[in-house]
Amino acid sequence: MKKRIYFDYNSTSPLRPEAMEAMMPYLDSASGLYGNPSSVHSFGQDTRTAVEDARLKVAKLLGASTDEIVFTSCGSESDTTAIKGVAFSAQERKKGRHIITSAIEHDTVLFCCEYLNQNGFDVTFLPVDGGGLVNPDDVRKAIRPETILISIMHANNEIGTLEPIAEIGKIAREREVPFHTDAVQTVGKIPTKVDDLHVDMLSLSAHKFYGPKGVGALYIRKGTRLHPLFHGHHEKNRRAGTENVPGIVGLGVASEMASVEMAQDAKSVAALRDRLEKGIIESIPHVHLNGHPTKRIPNTTNFSFEYVEGEGCVVLLDVEGLAVSTGSACASGTTKASHVLRAIGVPPNVAQGAVRFSLGRLSTGNDVDRALKIIPDVVARLRSLSPLWADKQAGRETKITPAERFVKHPKGLS
Repeated sequence: MKKRIYFDYNSTSPLRPEAMEAMMPYLDSASGLYGNPSSVHSFGQDTRTAVEDARLKVAKLLGASTDEIVFTSCGSESDTTAIKGVAFSAQERKKGRHIITSAIEHDTVLFCCEYLNQNGFDVTFLPVDGGGLVNPDDVRKAIRPETILISIMHANNEIGTLEPIAEIGKIAREREVPFHTDAVQTVGKIPTKVDDLHVDMLSLSAHKFYGPKGVGALYIRKGTRLHPLFHGHHEKNRRAGTENVPGIVGLGVASEMASVEMAQDAKSVAALRDRLEKGIIESIPHVHLNGHPTKRIPNTTNFSFEYVEGEGCVVLLDVEGLAVSTGSACASGTTKASHVLRAIGVPPNVAQGAVRFSLGRLSTGNDVDRALKIIPDVVARLRSLSPLWADKQAGRETKITPAERFVKHPKGLS
Protein backbone atom coordinates (compact mmCIF):
# COMPACT_ATOMS: atom_id res chain seq x y z
CA MET A 1 0.00 0.00 0.00
CA LYS A 2 1.38 3.39 -0.99
CA LYS A 3 1.97 6.03 1.64
CA ARG A 4 -0.80 8.60 1.65
CA ILE A 5 0.20 12.24 1.22
CA TYR A 6 -1.12 14.82 3.67
CA PHE A 7 -1.21 18.39 2.37
CA ASP A 8 -3.86 19.76 4.74
CA TYR A 9 -1.79 21.13 7.62
CA ASN A 10 -3.85 24.32 7.84
CA SER A 11 -6.78 22.15 8.85
CA THR A 12 -4.82 20.29 11.51
CA SER A 13 -1.34 18.93 12.06
CA PRO A 14 -0.15 15.58 13.42
CA LEU A 15 0.70 15.45 17.09
CA ARG A 16 4.43 15.62 17.78
CA PRO A 17 5.80 12.44 19.41
CA GLU A 18 7.49 14.63 22.03
CA ALA A 19 4.14 16.19 22.94
CA MET A 20 2.49 12.78 23.13
CA GLU A 21 5.24 11.48 25.40
CA ALA A 22 4.90 14.47 27.73
CA MET A 23 1.11 14.12 27.85
CA MET A 24 0.93 10.41 28.63
CA PRO A 25 1.65 10.60 32.39
CA TYR A 26 -1.32 12.95 32.75
CA LEU A 27 -3.58 10.44 30.98
CA ASP A 28 -2.37 7.37 32.84
CA SER A 29 -3.81 7.06 36.35
CA ALA A 30 -0.91 4.82 37.37
CA SER A 31 1.36 7.87 37.30
CA GLY A 32 -0.66 9.60 40.01
CA LEU A 33 -0.76 12.78 37.91
CA TYR A 34 -4.52 13.10 37.71
CA GLY A 35 -5.25 15.72 40.34
CA ASN A 36 -7.35 18.83 39.74
CA PRO A 37 -4.91 21.75 39.35
CA SER A 38 -7.13 23.85 41.62
CA SER A 39 -6.82 21.41 44.53
CA VAL A 40 -4.48 22.33 47.37
CA HIS A 41 -3.25 18.80 48.07
CA SER A 42 -0.14 17.35 46.46
CA PHE A 43 -2.08 15.61 43.66
CA GLY A 44 -3.46 18.96 42.58
CA GLN A 45 -0.21 20.81 43.03
CA ASP A 46 1.64 18.32 40.84
CA THR A 47 -0.67 19.06 37.92
CA ARG A 48 -0.69 22.79 38.74
CA THR A 49 3.08 22.76 38.30
CA ALA A 50 2.67 21.16 34.86
CA VAL A 51 0.09 23.77 33.81
CA GLU A 52 2.27 26.66 34.88
CA ASP A 53 5.32 25.18 33.18
CA ALA A 54 3.35 25.00 29.93
CA ARG A 55 2.12 28.55 30.42
CA LEU A 56 5.73 29.71 30.63
CA LYS A 57 6.59 27.94 27.37
CA VAL A 58 3.66 29.54 25.54
CA ALA A 59 4.56 32.93 26.98
CA LYS A 60 8.15 32.59 25.77
CA LEU A 61 6.99 31.70 22.25
CA LEU A 62 4.92 34.90 22.16
CA GLY A 63 7.31 37.13 24.08
CA ALA A 64 4.66 37.65 26.75
CA SER A 65 4.37 37.39 30.52
CA THR A 66 2.91 34.23 32.00
CA ASP A 67 0.02 36.10 33.60
CA GLU A 68 -1.00 37.31 30.12
CA ILE A 69 -1.67 33.76 28.87
CA VAL A 70 -5.15 32.24 29.31
CA PHE A 71 -5.71 28.62 28.31
CA THR A 72 -8.84 27.86 26.28
CA SER A 73 -10.31 24.89 24.42
CA CYS A 74 -9.40 26.08 20.90
CA GLY A 75 -8.75 29.03 18.62
CA SER A 76 -12.45 29.64 18.12
CA GLU A 77 -13.00 30.04 21.85
CA SER A 78 -10.01 32.38 22.03
CA ASP A 79 -11.39 34.51 19.19
CA THR A 80 -14.86 34.64 20.71
CA THR A 81 -13.52 35.46 24.17
CA ALA A 82 -11.48 38.33 22.78
CA ILE A 83 -14.22 39.85 20.63
CA LYS A 84 -17.26 39.36 22.85
CA GLY A 85 -15.19 39.91 25.96
CA VAL A 86 -14.06 43.37 24.89
CA ALA A 87 -17.48 44.23 23.43
CA PHE A 88 -19.40 43.33 26.58
CA SER A 89 -16.86 45.05 28.80
CA ALA A 90 -17.13 48.23 26.74
CA GLN A 91 -20.91 47.98 26.80
CA GLU A 92 -20.91 47.76 30.59
CA ARG A 93 -18.72 50.86 30.77
CA LYS A 94 -20.67 52.69 28.02
CA LYS A 95 -17.50 53.16 25.98
CA GLY A 96 -18.96 52.60 22.52
CA ARG A 97 -20.28 49.89 20.21
CA HIS A 98 -18.18 50.08 17.05
CA ILE A 99 -15.95 47.17 15.92
CA ILE A 100 -13.63 46.93 12.91
CA THR A 101 -12.74 43.64 11.22
CA SER A 102 -12.05 42.41 7.69
CA ALA A 103 -14.12 40.60 5.08
CA ILE A 104 -11.80 37.56 5.01
CA GLU A 105 -11.66 36.60 8.69
CA HIS A 106 -12.15 33.04 9.90
CA ASP A 107 -15.82 32.09 10.16
CA THR A 108 -15.65 32.24 13.96
CA VAL A 109 -14.70 35.91 13.90
CA LEU A 110 -17.24 36.76 11.19
CA PHE A 111 -20.08 34.90 12.90
CA CYS A 112 -19.20 36.52 16.22
CA CYS A 113 -19.13 39.98 14.66
CA GLU A 114 -22.37 39.33 12.79
CA TYR A 115 -23.98 38.30 16.09
CA LEU A 116 -22.85 41.52 17.72
CA ASN A 117 -23.94 43.50 14.66
CA GLN A 118 -27.45 42.10 15.08
CA ASN A 119 -27.48 42.86 18.80
CA GLY A 120 -26.81 46.55 19.11
CA PHE A 121 -23.19 46.84 17.94
CA ASP A 122 -21.99 48.43 14.70
CA VAL A 123 -19.40 46.38 12.79
CA THR A 124 -17.33 47.63 9.86
CA PHE A 125 -16.19 44.82 7.56
CA LEU A 126 -13.19 46.21 5.69
CA PRO A 127 -12.58 45.10 2.09
CA VAL A 128 -9.29 43.63 0.89
CA ASP A 129 -7.37 43.91 -2.35
CA GLY A 130 -6.91 41.19 -4.96
CA GLY A 131 -4.13 39.57 -2.93
CA GLY A 132 -6.21 39.53 0.25
CA LEU A 133 -4.46 42.43 1.98
CA VAL A 134 -6.18 44.88 4.32
CA ASN A 135 -5.04 48.46 3.71
CA PRO A 136 -3.88 49.99 7.01
CA ASP A 137 -5.17 53.38 5.81
CA ASP A 138 -8.65 51.83 5.56
CA VAL A 139 -8.32 50.83 9.21
CA ARG A 140 -7.23 54.34 10.17
CA LYS A 141 -10.15 55.92 8.30
CA ALA A 142 -12.66 53.47 9.82
CA ILE A 143 -11.78 54.32 13.43
CA ARG A 144 -14.35 56.47 15.21
CA PRO A 145 -14.52 57.94 18.72
CA GLU A 146 -16.85 55.05 19.63
CA THR A 147 -14.59 52.30 18.20
CA ILE A 148 -13.93 49.71 20.92
CA LEU A 149 -12.06 46.95 19.05
CA ILE A 150 -10.12 46.12 15.90
CA SER A 151 -9.78 42.42 14.98
CA ILE A 152 -7.71 41.50 11.92
CA MET A 153 -6.28 38.02 11.36
CA HIS A 154 -2.52 37.56 11.07
CA ALA A 155 -2.69 35.12 8.14
CA ASN A 156 -5.66 33.88 6.20
CA ASN A 157 -6.38 30.19 6.59
CA GLU A 158 -7.46 29.68 2.96
CA ILE A 159 -5.01 31.69 0.87
CA GLY A 160 -2.21 32.20 3.40
CA THR A 161 -1.97 35.98 2.92
CA LEU A 162 -0.11 37.74 5.75
CA GLU A 163 -1.76 40.95 6.90
CA PRO A 164 0.24 44.07 7.91
CA ILE A 165 -0.52 43.45 11.56
CA ALA A 166 2.38 45.44 13.02
CA GLU A 167 1.39 48.52 11.01
CA ILE A 168 -2.28 48.16 11.96
CA GLY A 169 -1.23 47.61 15.57
CA LYS A 170 0.64 50.91 15.62
CA ILE A 171 -2.46 52.68 14.34
CA ALA A 172 -4.61 51.02 16.99
CA ARG A 173 -2.09 51.97 19.68
CA GLU A 174 -2.03 55.61 18.52
CA ARG A 175 -5.82 55.77 18.66
CA GLU A 176 -5.99 53.79 21.93
CA VAL A 177 -8.23 51.10 20.45
CA PRO A 178 -7.76 47.47 21.66
CA PHE A 179 -6.38 45.30 18.87
CA HIS A 180 -6.91 41.55 18.50
CA THR A 181 -5.40 39.21 15.93
CA ASP A 182 -6.38 35.65 15.10
CA ALA A 183 -2.90 34.11 14.79
CA VAL A 184 -4.07 30.51 14.63
CA GLN A 185 -2.34 29.98 11.27
CA THR A 186 0.92 31.72 12.19
CA VAL A 187 1.87 30.75 15.74
CA GLY A 188 4.56 28.09 15.52
CA LYS A 189 5.13 28.75 11.79
CA ILE A 190 6.59 32.26 11.79
CA PRO A 191 7.60 34.71 14.57
CA THR A 192 4.62 36.03 16.53
CA LYS A 193 6.11 38.19 19.27
CA VAL A 194 3.24 40.26 20.61
CA ASP A 195 5.29 43.42 21.14
CA ASP A 196 6.59 43.31 17.56
CA LEU A 197 3.02 42.93 16.31
CA HIS A 198 1.67 45.66 18.64
CA VAL A 199 -1.34 43.54 19.58
CA ASP A 200 -3.38 43.55 22.77
CA MET A 201 -4.86 40.09 22.23
CA LEU A 202 -3.74 37.10 20.17
CA SER A 203 -5.48 33.77 19.58
CA LEU A 204 -3.72 30.45 18.98
CA SER A 205 -4.62 26.77 18.71
CA ALA A 206 -2.31 23.89 19.62
CA HIS A 207 -3.31 21.47 16.88
CA LYS A 208 -2.25 23.89 14.14
CA PHE A 209 1.42 23.50 15.12
CA TYR A 210 1.80 19.86 16.17
CA GLY A 211 0.11 20.05 19.55
CA PRO A 212 -3.07 18.22 20.62
CA LYS A 213 -6.61 19.07 19.58
CA GLY A 214 -8.97 20.60 22.11
CA VAL A 215 -6.64 23.19 23.61
CA GLY A 216 -5.69 26.74 22.71
CA ALA A 217 -4.67 29.98 24.34
CA LEU A 218 -5.47 33.67 24.32
CA TYR A 219 -2.83 36.29 24.99
CA ILE A 220 -4.34 39.28 26.83
CA ARG A 221 -2.06 42.25 27.35
CA LYS A 222 -2.02 43.62 30.90
CA GLY A 223 -4.61 46.36 31.28
CA THR A 224 -6.95 45.07 28.55
CA ARG A 225 -10.52 45.12 29.85
CA LEU A 226 -12.34 41.90 28.99
CA HIS A 227 -15.61 40.34 30.13
CA PRO A 228 -15.25 36.52 30.58
CA LEU A 229 -17.46 34.18 28.60
CA PHE A 230 -17.37 31.58 31.40
CA HIS A 231 -17.72 32.85 34.96
CA GLY A 232 -15.62 31.31 37.69
CA HIS A 233 -12.26 31.46 39.45
CA HIS A 234 -10.05 29.55 37.03
CA GLU A 235 -7.38 31.30 34.95
CA LYS A 236 -7.54 34.30 37.30
CA ASN A 237 -11.27 34.73 36.75
CA ARG A 238 -10.81 35.01 32.97
CA ARG A 239 -11.85 31.51 31.86
CA ALA A 240 -13.73 29.18 34.19
CA GLY A 241 -13.49 25.41 33.94
CA THR A 242 -11.10 22.72 35.10
CA GLU A 243 -7.95 22.91 33.00
CA ASN A 244 -7.28 20.30 30.32
CA VAL A 245 -3.96 19.30 31.85
CA PRO A 246 -2.79 16.76 29.23
CA GLY A 247 -3.71 19.12 26.41
CA ILE A 248 -2.02 22.09 28.06
CA VAL A 249 1.13 20.04 28.62
CA GLY A 250 1.13 19.08 24.93
CA LEU A 251 0.65 22.72 23.93
CA GLY A 252 3.59 23.66 26.09
CA VAL A 253 5.88 21.13 24.43
CA ALA A 254 4.73 22.19 20.94
CA SER A 255 5.44 25.82 21.84
CA GLU A 256 8.87 25.03 23.23
CA MET A 257 9.91 23.05 20.17
CA ALA A 258 8.48 25.62 17.76
CA SER A 259 10.70 28.23 19.38
CA VAL A 260 13.75 26.14 18.41
CA GLU A 261 12.72 24.65 15.06
CA MET A 262 10.38 27.22 13.52
CA ALA A 263 12.91 29.07 11.34
CA GLN A 264 14.36 25.93 9.76
CA ASP A 265 10.92 24.36 9.30
CA ALA A 266 9.65 27.50 7.56
CA LYS A 267 12.60 27.51 5.18
CA SER A 268 12.30 23.86 4.20
CA VAL A 269 8.50 23.90 3.91
CA ALA A 270 8.56 27.07 1.78
CA ALA A 271 10.98 25.38 -0.63
CA LEU A 272 8.63 22.40 -0.99
CA ARG A 273 5.61 24.70 -1.40
CA ASP A 274 7.37 26.65 -4.14
CA ARG A 275 8.36 23.42 -5.87
CA LEU A 276 4.75 22.26 -5.81
CA GLU A 277 3.53 25.60 -7.19
CA LYS A 278 6.06 25.60 -10.01
CA GLY A 279 5.09 22.08 -11.00
CA ILE A 280 1.36 22.84 -11.01
CA ILE A 281 1.76 26.01 -13.06
CA GLU A 282 4.02 24.28 -15.61
CA SER A 283 1.90 21.16 -16.02
CA ILE A 284 -1.70 22.41 -15.89
CA PRO A 285 -3.20 25.10 -18.15
CA HIS A 286 -5.90 27.54 -16.99
CA VAL A 287 -4.82 27.59 -13.35
CA HIS A 288 -4.79 30.66 -11.09
CA LEU A 289 -2.90 31.31 -7.84
CA ASN A 290 -5.23 32.85 -5.26
CA GLY A 291 -3.87 35.26 -2.67
CA HIS A 292 -0.71 37.31 -2.45
CA PRO A 293 2.25 35.71 -4.26
CA THR A 294 4.85 36.70 -1.64
CA LYS A 295 3.20 38.12 1.49
CA ARG A 296 1.96 34.81 2.89
CA ILE A 297 2.83 32.05 5.31
CA PRO A 298 5.49 29.65 4.01
CA ASN A 299 3.41 26.47 3.81
CA THR A 300 0.26 27.52 1.94
CA THR A 301 -0.81 27.76 -1.68
CA ASN A 302 -4.32 28.04 -3.09
CA PHE A 303 -5.04 27.32 -6.76
CA SER A 304 -8.18 27.62 -8.83
CA PHE A 305 -8.39 25.03 -11.59
CA GLU A 306 -10.77 26.37 -14.20
CA TYR A 307 -13.47 24.02 -15.56
CA VAL A 308 -13.17 21.85 -12.43
CA GLU A 309 -15.35 21.67 -9.33
CA GLY A 310 -13.18 22.03 -6.23
CA GLU A 311 -15.14 19.58 -4.10
CA GLY A 312 -14.92 16.93 -6.79
CA CYS A 313 -11.20 17.56 -7.13
CA VAL A 314 -10.65 17.11 -3.39
CA VAL A 315 -12.60 13.84 -3.39
CA LEU A 316 -10.79 12.38 -6.39
CA LEU A 317 -7.39 13.47 -5.10
CA ASP A 318 -8.18 11.69 -1.84
CA VAL A 319 -9.04 8.52 -3.76
CA GLU A 320 -5.58 8.79 -5.32
CA GLY A 321 -3.97 9.18 -1.88
CA LEU A 322 -3.55 12.97 -1.66
CA ALA A 323 -5.35 14.86 1.14
CA VAL A 324 -6.08 18.54 0.47
CA SER A 325 -8.89 21.01 1.13
CA THR A 326 -11.17 23.08 -1.04
CA GLY A 327 -11.60 26.82 -1.04
CA SER A 328 -15.31 26.30 -1.52
CA ALA A 329 -17.86 25.47 1.13
CA CYS A 330 -20.81 23.16 0.57
CA ALA A 331 -23.97 24.30 2.30
CA SER A 332 -27.43 22.74 1.98
CA GLY A 333 -26.35 20.76 -1.04
CA THR A 334 -25.25 23.87 -2.98
CA THR A 335 -21.60 24.62 -3.62
CA LYS A 336 -20.81 28.24 -2.87
CA ALA A 337 -17.46 29.98 -3.32
CA SER A 338 -15.81 30.88 -0.04
CA HIS A 339 -16.22 34.37 1.37
CA VAL A 340 -12.44 34.81 1.08
CA LEU A 341 -12.35 34.21 -2.67
CA ARG A 342 -15.39 36.40 -3.17
CA ALA A 343 -13.74 39.18 -1.17
CA ILE A 344 -10.58 39.14 -3.31
CA GLY A 345 -12.65 39.35 -6.47
CA VAL A 346 -12.27 35.85 -7.89
CA PRO A 347 -15.13 35.21 -10.39
CA PRO A 348 -17.55 32.46 -9.29
CA ASN A 349 -16.68 30.15 -12.17
CA VAL A 350 -13.01 30.36 -11.20
CA ALA A 351 -13.56 30.27 -7.43
CA GLN A 352 -15.54 27.04 -7.63
CA GLY A 353 -12.37 25.23 -8.72
CA ALA A 354 -10.28 26.37 -5.75
CA VAL A 355 -8.11 23.86 -3.89
CA ARG A 356 -5.83 24.63 -0.94
CA PHE A 357 -2.53 22.84 -0.46
CA SER A 358 -0.92 23.32 2.95
CA LEU A 359 2.33 21.52 3.73
CA GLY A 360 4.09 20.81 7.01
CA ARG A 361 7.26 19.64 8.70
CA LEU A 362 6.62 15.98 7.75
CA SER A 363 6.16 16.80 4.05
CA THR A 364 8.93 15.57 1.76
CA GLY A 365 10.26 16.10 -1.73
CA ASN A 366 8.94 12.66 -2.66
CA ASP A 367 5.49 13.77 -1.50
CA VAL A 368 5.65 16.78 -3.80
CA ASP A 369 6.87 14.70 -6.74
CA ARG A 370 4.08 12.17 -6.28
CA ALA A 371 1.51 14.93 -5.91
CA LEU A 372 2.69 16.48 -9.17
CA LYS A 373 1.96 13.18 -10.91
CA ILE A 374 -1.48 12.86 -9.35
CA ILE A 375 -2.84 16.42 -9.63
CA PRO A 376 -2.58 16.96 -13.43
CA ASP A 377 -4.19 13.59 -14.09
CA VAL A 378 -7.08 14.27 -11.73
CA VAL A 379 -7.69 17.73 -13.19
CA ALA A 380 -7.62 16.30 -16.74
CA ARG A 381 -10.09 13.54 -15.79
CA LEU A 382 -12.50 16.01 -14.22
CA ARG A 383 -12.25 18.40 -17.15
CA SER A 384 -13.06 15.59 -19.54
CA LEU A 385 -16.44 15.33 -17.81
CA SER A 386 -17.15 19.09 -17.90
CA PRO A 387 -19.39 20.58 -20.61
CA LEU A 388 -17.71 23.93 -19.91
CA TRP A 389 -14.35 22.40 -20.79
CA ALA A 390 -15.86 20.99 -23.97
CA ASP A 391 -17.12 24.50 -24.82
CA LYS A 392 -13.65 25.86 -24.17
CA GLN A 393 -12.09 23.30 -26.48
CA ALA A 394 -14.64 24.16 -29.15
CA GLY A 395 -14.07 27.91 -28.72
CA ARG A 396 -17.53 28.60 -27.32
CA GLU A 397 -16.58 29.84 -23.81
CA THR A 398 -17.22 33.24 -22.23
CA LYS A 399 -13.82 34.70 -21.40
CA ILE A 400 -12.88 36.23 -18.06
CA THR A 401 -10.36 39.07 -18.32
CA PRO A 402 -7.49 39.21 -15.79
CA ALA A 403 -8.69 42.59 -14.54
CA GLU A 404 -11.99 41.06 -13.45
CA ARG A 405 -10.14 38.72 -11.07
CA PHE A 406 -8.42 41.38 -8.97
CA VAL A 407 -10.96 44.11 -8.40
CA LYS A 408 -11.15 45.24 -4.78
CA HIS A 409 -14.40 43.84 -3.43
CA PRO A 410 -16.56 46.90 -2.69
CA LYS A 411 -18.96 45.46 -0.17
CA GLY A 412 -16.93 43.14 1.99
CA LEU A 413 -19.10 40.17 2.86
CA SER A 414 -21.83 40.75 0.30
